[in-house]
Amino acid sequence: MDTQHISSSTSPQLAVHRLDMAHPGDLSALQALLDHGVLAADEIVAIIGKTEGNGGVNDFTRGYFTQTLFNLLGDRLGRSPQQLQAEIPCILSGGTEGVLSPHYLVFARQAAPADAPAGPALAIGRALSADTPAQDIGRWSHVQAVAQAVRAAMADAGIDRAQDVAFVQVKCPCVTSARAQSAAAAGQPVRSADPNRSMAYARAAGAFGVALALGQIADDDRLEAALLEDFSLFCPQASISSGVEVSANEVVVLGHSATWRGPLRMACEPMEDAVDLGAVVRACTRLGLQAHPQLPASDLSRVAGVLVKCEPDRRGRVRGKRHTMLDDTDINAQRHVRAALGGVVAGVLGTGQIFVSGGAEHQGPDGGGLIAIIASIA
Repeated sequence: MDTQHISSSTSPQLAVHRLDMAHPGDLSALQALLDHGVLAADEIVAIIGKTEGNGGVNDFTRGYFTQTLFNLLGDRLGRSPQQLQAEIPCILSGGTEGVLSPHYLVFARQAAPADAPAGPALAIGRALSADTPAQDIGRWSHVQAVAQAVRAAMADAGIDRAQDVAFVQVKCPCVTSARAQSAAAAGQPVRSADPNRSMAYARAAGAFGVALALGQIADDDRLEAALLEDFSLFCPQASISSGVEVSANEVVVLGHSATWRGPLRMACEPMEDAVDLGAVVRACTRLGLQAHPQLPASDLSRVAGVLVKCEPDRRGRVRGKRHTMLDDTDINAQRHVRAALGGVVAGVLGTGQIFVSGGAEHQGPDGGGLIAIIASIA
């Protein structure tokens, strides 16, 4: 992590900027922050965002945003975009169905001012694994690679205890047809040559990797058979995405540390299903946000970011009633569930600027997911 602006005697503070985008290549809001000195380019630790693509294998809005971002930061820092992309996680989820609004969160590590609230405060760490070969995606070696990166990100954040980790965002690579063919030609068959299935395996391996790093499961390669099979196994802090725009596992750890200062805190709650309004309210309550039934403007102004994982229940029912998300050949099930969850969460918070990512395999209860909220203390 770049520590140019923070001396050894100064406590770090996390800043989170939630920014609009007019299109997937629009970084004008970030550029304005840099131009006005609100933020320095070398303070940026990670970016997590929602783009308006389809969220699938062929969603190139994520790559468009990523290319534009690293060109901008490269110009500011006098470094190549390729160098920066190997250091700064840029984790994007496509699909802004319904009331969801395209936006991105910029996480910056800055020196805490003298009057900053004392910790434990929200801290951030990042890490990128080595490139994951196509034949490893969805296998135990993939789980281990993610776990190693999560431990490195915890160390980067100065978080020693697993119980202090609030949320872990991971972006994993997936297998495209071309990658599958290349691996097969080299005598290294992939676990699944179906691109969408490979994304699911990647998300599952990522979730197991977070669980392994946090001591929730053992490092036992026999558990590989449980990926996408035993959904009683899940990590309540894991949020995993997969896409063609990355070749390594990109990890962002958020948790609380006594060595950090500042007003930001985070609450993460498991969601039992796609209509678990109670989980949204509980996460708000843990942060002193009052949803009666919707946050007042004064509380909404304290919210710095909202991240949600969701899953169309594979058993075909939500609270005993049949749903048709999995049977619709016109609209992908993940698009259905992102729209549904976006409406539920936006109804409580009063904003569509919510990171809602589909594909919650082993990330929260089966058929559900999780909600995480970042907010400043009152």
